[in-house]
Amino acid sequence: MYRPLATSSLWLLAATVVLVVALVPFDPALSQRAQALPERIVLFNHAITDFGTFRWMIYGSGLLVIVAYVLGRASRSATVAGRARTGLRLSLYFFLTIGATSALVHLAKLVVGRARPALLSERGAYDLTPLSFDTLFQSFPSGHSAAVGAFFGAFSMLVPGLRPLFLAGALTIGVSRVVVGAHYPSDVAAGLLLGLWTAIAAAFLFAGRQWLFRFDAAGWPQPKRLGLDS
Repeated sequence: MYRPLATSSLWLLAATVVLVVALVPFDPALSQRAQALPERIVLFNHAITDFGTFRWMIYGSGLLVIVAYVLGRASRSATVAGRARTGLRLSLYFFLTIGATSALVHLAKLVVGRARPALLSERGAYDLTPLSFDTLFQSFPSGHSAAVGAFFGAFSMLVPGLRPLFLAGALTIGVSRVVVGAHYPSDVAAGLLLGLWTAIAAAFLFAGRQWLFRFDAAGWPQPKRLGLDS
């Protein structure tokens, strides 16, 4: 059942390594060019970049979990209770995906300790200070990118038909982190793929319990029809 998860994990790991290795040599030049884009483009990216914060995603998902649980317990209607149960599982899926991604990305930031682009002239693009709690040394991987990778990754698992749209949304927020000077391109690539992997892993976990997903013939989680059977 979990063999496809192992296979997809290996592919995502390989893609992450290839992208990071390919981008690292160009990080300084790409970062500086992105920050030198026309002012209106930079301002637009400043306006959208904070969509990728973990805090509001985790708090929002947690609040929805509580609301759905209360509605399900309080209702005497099978239909309302079933919908509340589906809402609870949806909220749990997003809460687990985003929360796990947050824990993983903050651990990786602490272990790697890469200096941010703000320190490019002082430290260079490849300075590492592991186990530093200073946010200036927490560039890799990008937390915002990981958050939107998890968020839009979860949507792409739930609504496969709109997967290109969701992935484009995650990429847009990820690129904004380079434009505003918060991260290097390789930080963004690693963050996006980490978030996507967590969304996939959580879908496998839920499919094992027949929550929101079921396994297809190849052992891959497919979304169920969101209703009373979810």
